[in-house]
Amino acid sequence: MQHLAQVNVARLRAPVDDPSMREFAAGIDSIHCLAAASPGFVWQLRTDDGHGICVQPGEGGPVFVNLTVWRDYEALHAFTYRTAHAAFLKRRSRWFAATPQPSTALWWLPAGTVPAVDDALRRLRHLRTYGPTARAFSLRRRFRPDGTPATRRPPTRAR
Repeated sequence: MQHLAQVNVARLRAPVDDPSMREFAAGIDSIHCLAAASPGFVWQLRTDDGHGICVQPGEGGPVFVNLTVWRDYEALHAFTYRTAHAAFLKRRSRWFAATPQPSTALWWLPAGTVPAVDDALRRLRHLRTYGPTARAFSLRRRFRPDGTPATRRPPTRAR
């Protein structure tokens, strides 16, 4: 059995404890609790202080790294776009500066595997360099656990 790993990164406009980031910082815990309670949620990166974020220094300022594992794409999609997370996502430009694209990478891993941040960031770099492959793919051009491209809609049958 395979699970879907997801990493997304964004460059913070200011440190998380800056007053301009107050709304974002205040919402982190509730969004992470919502994710954990969502059908199909498997795992989430947690820092020592329990925030569920990993801020790493980078060129141009700190980088917010979100790393999660889901049962499948449908579960990830439902959480991302069909819960209160969607409203949070719409306000992202308040807290994040322009980030090189793509900023999200997906890949399949054996169930029970916990992805490492370094591996997740390597997969994102792979996606940026080579485009979507079975090793690292995007939200729009996905692959199945067997490595074959996933179609967005089932093909229609000719009559």
